[in-house]
Amino acid sequence: MNKPENGTMLGRSIAGRNDRTASLLLDWYDRHRRLLPWRAVPGEKPDVYRIWLSEIMLQQTKVATVRSFYRNFIVKWPTLTQLAKAKRTDVLRLWAGLGYYARARNLYACAQVVMNQYGGNFPDTEENLRSLPGIGSYTAAAITAIAYNQWAVVVDGNVERVLARLYTVEKPIVETRPLLRQLATRLTPQDRPGDYAQAIMDLGALICTPRSPKCVECPWTRLCKAHSTGTPECWPRKKTKGKKPRRYGVAFWIERSDGAVILRRRPDKGILGGMTEIPTSVWYDHPLSERSVRAQSPIKTHWETIPGLVRHSFTHFNLELTILTAEAERTPKDAFWCPKRKIKSEALPSLMRKVVALVQTAQNSS
Repeated sequence: MNKPENGTMLGRSIAGRNDRTASLLLDWYDRHRRLLPWRAVPGEKPDVYRIWLSEIMLQQTKVATVRSFYRNFIVKWPTLTQLAKAKRTDVLRLWAGLGYYARARNLYACAQVVMNQYGGNFPDTEENLRSLPGIGSYTAAAITAIAYNQWAVVVDGNVERVLARLYTVEKPIVETRPLLRQLATRLTPQDRPGDYAQAIMDLGALICTPRSPKCVECPWTRLCKAHSTGTPECWPRKKTKGKKPRRYGVAFWIERSDGAVILRRRPDKGILGGMTEIPTSVWYDHPLSERSVRAQSPIKTHWETIPGLVRHSFTHFNLELTILTAEAERTPKDAFWCPKRKIKSEALPSLMRKVVALVQTAQNSS
């Protein structure tokens, strides 16, 4: 493990106040904890299935976005056994719109493994949890601490921001993650590790926010080095980001005389894997030529261009799609017809829902 900056000086400054620091945070948490649908109330035993489901959904996704998706999953599959018996297409369909679709595939695969290899009971150690599909170091630690109240070091983006401010870590988070984990390890108490994990995440979400942190409400105000500078929002230090590259593609909207529309499944591997799509071209770093469009179109026919563009932002690039429409009766290879009235019930990711919306707007205005 890397040594912290300023070596033993920083180590000594932490060692003498670990218990007091954790105690201050836990006292605050007891008064201000968030009421979340997957979180056990005091005196209630945590439900590992609900904690696992919520942690997978919360990966790179905000609580406000997750709430409705979580509720829909729990209503449809209230137990791990019921989720494991579901069809994968139904799981992907209910996940549609939440993004990062590999999570949905791994969620389903994980349910199968837990049922078949662990008798329907999640393992209770970090090591065994990390062996399950879709569960990395953070998620394994969160489940271990929150569901089983075992000591584990839980470090997410909220925790990294809190610690970077608490100790005025002078380099960007991407360059100091070993240090931040070392700090988190020293601060995590043996007593109430599950509550502590949720407390420090709540602190980052509610108080130590990226912009305009509410320092006057923070239980660590007197200990926080960033607060003492008068400009806590200057931490974590930012790394200069380059401009996102832009990619271009074409979506092919094919409609039959009875109003059905051609859809197809994307391969499991790759972006939007396993989800349903309006057929599209390959996405390039330049607009497609007419020759390339003809070569990649699912059928040979006359195409009309829908006014406007579909714009969508992925993690590492922005995408612009031009939509071409045509009428046809035959079914292209590896595709299927879907009645237009049922298209929204398919496992369409947000990008494809934007395609549907633009086509419907154009058709309604014509």
